[in-house]
Amino acid sequence: MPTGKPVQPLQNAGSVPVLVRKWLAGWAHRRWVDYAFVVGLVILAIVVASATDVFFTQRNISNLFRQIVTNGLVSLGMLVVILTGGIDLSVGPIVALTGILAAGLTDRIGLAPALLVALLVGLVAGALNGFLIARFKLPPFIVTLATLSAFRGLIYVYSETPQTPQNPAFRSLLGGGFVGPIPVAVIVMLICYPLVWMFLNRTTVGRAIVALGGNEEAVRLAGINVRRHILLAYVISGFFSAIAGILLASRLGIAQPNVGSGYELDAIAAVVIGGGVLGGGGGGAVGTFGGVLVLGVIDNLLNLFNVQSYYQQILKGLIIVFAVLARRREQ
Repeated sequence: MPTGKPVQPLQNAGSVPVLVRKWLAGWAHRRWVDYAFVVGLVILAIVVASATDVFFTQRNISNLFRQIVTNGLVSLGMLVVILTGGIDLSVGPIVALTGILAAGLTDRIGLAPALLVALLVGLVAGALNGFLIARFKLPPFIVTLATLSAFRGLIYVYSETPQTPQNPAFRSLLGGGFVGPIPVAVIVMLICYPLVWMFLNRTTVGRAIVALGGNEEAVRLAGINVRRHILLAYVISGFFSAIAGILLASRLGIAQPNVGSGYELDAIAAVVIGGGVLGGGGGGAVGTFGGVLVLGVIDNLLNLFNVQSYYQQILKGLIIVFAVLARRREQ
């Protein structure tokens, strides 16, 4: 039966579908520095292809994605924090602490309880950061710098030596497991990115977190609980750092108490490369994944040519400076 609603005319066969046009329009409004990093990644891939035959082998590609899992997950949490205008320097120790807890407790209380304890510790660590920042309005840099030291000390209080779990499931089901040719850890990371994208773009809480970095006072005047959302952002950061710590320890088969040094730099670099603005006001899950991939390709390439890690650190620092300067000029 007729509904009384006008029938929308079909689009011409030669016209571009509406969704495609919206997607193209979105790209047209992206900032030039985003194009620069995309072009840089393409050029890098061409250079790699011409310089070595090893890079595009299935084994190397699999290793590349397994290696970016840790930074990929930590960067997701860092993205949420940066969107609020904050920063989390304690992600490295949280990765180490949760990894060594999961590895050390697996043989004592079982695999599943050990993983739950590690995840809970990550949540509590993030909540501590968020509480101090939101409740007392302390600078995020100072708070997370302090907890970086405190969490690192807690690691050595728990264990001064590496932990090697005897339960084979700890490695075979997580870091060492595969679904076909794809590592389980990579699947976990790839699932997390669309979930965070939907959280930031399709939920009221996520949109409020994004708005915080743009204008915190306006968010407060709109009746949104600023403290609660800042706390949630740091809890999310701690949670993803905990997942990263568990998967890293599982992939290596051993948890080192000194692991995680410099992880905050890698995460910040990935977010900034992907469009994140330090201080809030820009960034997204898709761009962050691109930043993680760029850093992963650079690290993999330098490793293939046996370049020392010191040069990798120099290059990452230069990338951050370039990205921040470029986005500052476009504002």
